Amino acid sequence: MTATTHDYIIVGAGTAGCVLAARLSEDPGTRVLLLEAGGASGPEAASLPDPLASFGLWGSSVDWAFSTTPQAGTDGAVHAWPRGKVLGGSSAINGMVHHRGHPASYDAWEAQGATGWNHRALLPFFRRSETAEGRDPEVRGTDGPMRVGIPAEPSALARAAFQAAVEAGHTPLKDGNGPESEGVSWRETNVVAGRRQNAFDAYLRPVLDRPNLRVATGACARRLVMDGTHCRGVEYAVDGGTHTALAERETVLAAGAIGSPHLLMLSGIGPADHLRELGVEVAAALPGVGGNLHDHVTSYVVYETADQPAPGGPGAEAQVLARSSAGAAPDLLLLFVAAELQPRWTGAGPGGHSILFSLMDPASRGTLRLRSADPAASPLLDPGYLTDDRDLERLAAGLRLARELGRTEPLASRGTAELRPGAAVSDADCRAYLRATASTYFHPVGTCRIGTDEHAVVDPSLRVRSTTGLRIADASVMPSVVSAPTNATVLAIAERAAHILTGTTS
Repeated sequence: MTATTHDYIIVGAGTAGCVLAARLSEDPGTRVLLLEAGGASGPEAASLPDPLASFGLWGSSVDWAFSTTPQAGTDGAVHAWPRGKVLGGSSAINGMVHHRGHPASYDAWEAQGATGWNHRALLPFFRRSETAEGRDPEVRGTDGPMRVGIPAEPSALARAAFQAAVEAGHTPLKDGNGPESEGVSWRETNVVAGRRQNAFDAYLRPVLDRPNLRVATGACARRLVMDGTHCRGVEYAVDGGTHTALAERETVLAAGAIGSPHLLMLSGIGPADHLRELGVEVAAALPGVGGNLHDHVTSYVVYETADQPAPGGPGAEAQVLARSSAGAAPDLLLLFVAAELQPRWTGAGPGGHSILFSLMDPASRGTLRLRSADPAASPLLDPGYLTDDRDLERLAAGLRLARELGRTEPLASRGTAELRPGAAVSDADCRAYLRATASTYFHPVGTCRIGTDEHAVVDPSLRVRSTTGLRIADASVMPSVVSAPTNATVLAIAERAAHILTGTTS
C-alpha cells in the first residue's frame, strides 16, 4: 500500500473543509489534500433555492441518513438526522440560512473555558466569509466568498407575519446579522441568481485548478494513522481499495459533529473504557470525545389559511429572536413558513401556514458512541432531547410566543383555524404536544468541544489534546450551540482555523 505525502490533510469537504482547503492552498507552496466521502455533485434538487426542496434530498445519495436512538424525552421517537454527503456537505442540502445569532451565544463559549473564543474575536472571520451588499461594513463582510442577502419580495403572508411580530412587541431590525440581533428581521439566505450557493460553490469550485490542491471524492476515512500519540495522516478507502495519506504538517478534521468524533474513536482517541469494550486500542484517553452532544429542538403551530404562496419561488421570510424569560439571553427563534408543516419534518403541504419555534440554548446533553469498530457502521447518536426539564419549560414558552403571534391581528385575520396543537388545549396538553412533536432543527454540535478542562477535546488553538499533528475545525468544537442555524458560525470557525494554521488573514 503506497502512501502520498502532503503538507495538510483535511477530512471532510463540508462547510468547514471547503473553507480550509481554499484558504490553506492560497500559498502555492503548500500541498493540500481534501478527502470527501461523498460525490462531486448531487441531484438537481440540491441546487434549488426553495428550502423545502431539502426534504426531497433526505435518504438520497447526498445524505448520510443518520438517525438517533429512541428519545425518551420525545415519547421514544427516533429522529432522522440528514447530513450532507457531497462536496459542500450539509451546506448543499440545508435550508440555506445565513444567521449568526446573538453575541451572547459566543461569549458563553469563553465563559465555558474556550479562552479567546467570543463574539468580538470571531467577528473578523464572520466578515471575511461573506459579501453582504448594502449592510453596515463595520459588522458585515464586503468581499467574502459567501454571497448573502434577503430573497425576493415577501408575500402578503410574510409581510403580515413581520407586522404581527412588531405588534407583539418585537423590535424591527434592519439587519438580523447587524449590531442588534434580538427582534424581528428578514431572514438572509445563501442564494445567488436564483440558485443555492453552498460552501463548495463559494470557496472551492473557483480554485479547483490550483496544482497544489487535490480533492478526492468517494474517499471514506477509515482511521487516523497514529504513531503513538502523533497523527501522521489518514487511512481511507476509495472504490474498495485502501490508501494512506501522510501529512508533513498537520491533519485537520472537518467532518462535523458526527464524523469528527467518530473518526477519533475509530482511531483510539476517546473514552478509554468505551474503546476497550469494542476492541479499539487506546492511543489517547480523552473522555470528552463524543460527549456534550446537543442540538436545537423545535416544534410548530400550524394554521389553516386561505392564502396561497405567490408564484415565482420562495420569497423573504420573517424570523424573531426572543427570550423565554426576562432573565435569559435570547434563546428562542421563531420562523414563519408559508406551508402546513407535518409533525417531525414528515412533509409540508399547501393551504396553511406554520410558526416554527426552536429552543436555541438547550440544557439537555447526550452522547455519540461507536456502534462497533467497523468504520462503515454508523455511530450511536443520543442527543438526549428534553431530558432536562428546563428545556421543556422554555420550549413551552416558545409555544406561547408562537400562539400569541398567531392571534395578533395581522395573522389572525388571515388564518381560519389553529390545526396544531388546537385552540382549546390546556397547559398540560401543550406539554404533551411538545413531547409528541419536538424534533431536530438539524444543528448537532459540541462533541469535540474547545476548552482546557479534562473533558475538553481541543484546546483554544483547536489542537486535539494529548496528541500532536491533529486539529479539529467544525461544529463539533462548539462548547454550546449558538442562537441561530449553524452554517454561518461554522464558516467563521473555519476561517479562524485557517488563520491559526497560516498566521495570516490576507
